[in-house]
Amino acid sequence: MTVVHRAFAVAGVLALAGACGTIDTAKGPPDLPDHRGRFVTVCEPSHHDFDDPIVYPDEAGASHLHEFFGNTTIDAFSTEASANEQDTTCETKADHASYWVPAVLDAGGQRIAPDGVDVYYRAGRGVDPVDVEPYPYGLQMIAGEASSTRPQPTEIVGWSCADAGRRADEPQDCAGELRLRVTFPDCWNAADLDSDDHRGHMAYSGSGGCPASHPTPVPQLELVVRYPHSGDADGLTLSAGETDTAHADFWNLWDPAALEREVRSCLHRDVVCGDTRS
Repeated sequence: MTVVHRAFAVAGVLALAGACGTIDTAKGPPDLPDHRGRFVTVCEPSHHDFDDPIVYPDEAGASHLHEFFGNTTIDAFSTEASANEQDTTCETKADHASYWVPAVLDAGGQRIAPDGVDVYYRAGRGVDPVDVEPYPYGLQMIAGEASSTRPQPTEIVGWSCADAGRRADEPQDCAGELRLRVTFPDCWNAADLDSDDHRGHMAYSGSGGCPASHPTPVPQLELVVRYPHSGDADGLTLSAGETDTAHADFWNLWDPAALEREVRSCLHRDVVCGDTRS
């Protein structure tokens, strides 16, 4: 697969999501619509290595260091067949999906091992919850921009503390737990499980719902990665570069019947299911 690094990627995301900054999210993420239906799974860390099966398939060690959650077998050589129904670190055992983010490094360049990730699924902005469809099996996508040289929109990538309901565009000085929050696009082009840049087949919904180019609403996924870091955030970096390069990857390997039940029972009914600690 050809990897395309487009110079306008960050500018396009900025134009879509609005200006960067710190947004009060006491009542939920900034892009959370009036409806509150969602389902949640909590996953412990699985493993960490220098693989990225979406960007560098079949190329072991070709990527920066990633933290993996969920499916325990994912590596550069994973396929849908090899990853199907493998063990998972998620509390929801039907969730065999894989989630990964670049490693967080302290001021000395040492990896800060995450405590886990809270995974939220909901209907996106402007989308009627009853119109949300489950992801197709095998869907891959990336949120955030690993080549960014400036802060990204906090609606997509943000940092916060466990004791504060605010997103900022850089890591915060926290009393006990630092969090990275990444929100994925929720509109699919209804044709492709991936694209050359791993983004073109997906789009973010807006006040009018999904764009005509990406007509199928799927659950909007938000990852909240938790790190046991407190105090001074100065000097923190990512394995991908500065903290502006924060991003996350998702590979849908959910049990299809279980995912459909979650979408129908929670999102279509606009009710909260599962852990809501974040």
